Amino acid sequence: MTEALTLPPVSVTDRAAKRVAHILRTEPPGSMFRVQVNGGGCSGFSYAFDIDRNRTVEDLAIEKDGVTFLVDKVSLDYLKGSRIDFVDDLIGQSFKIENPNATSSCGCGTSFSL
Repeated sequence: MTEALTLPPVSVTDRAAKRVAHILRTEPPGSMFRVQVNGGGCSGFSYAFDIDRNRTVEDLAIEKDGVTFLVDKVSLDYLKGSRIDFVDDLIGQSFKIENPNATSSCGCGTSFSL
């Protein structure tokens, strides 16, 4: 009998962790990186990123390379199975969420629909 591999509800790439670590160097100690989903945006929902020093008991905390990513309980329902990445290409730098739940997204990649 083989054990089922359980994947984390949200994963973070090394690039995203490295970029957030760079950002947090200028923030007060104990700062964390919050990822959430808000209503609105050109496709229905939008991703939001913020620096936060307050963690609630309902937050999912993802520790990666000394950085803490926070996802609130409501946003987690929309982000299950997602991967948070950081891209630096000709268009510019941005955090990118690869969300398997999204049925469509806008061209900028910051909003999506289910």
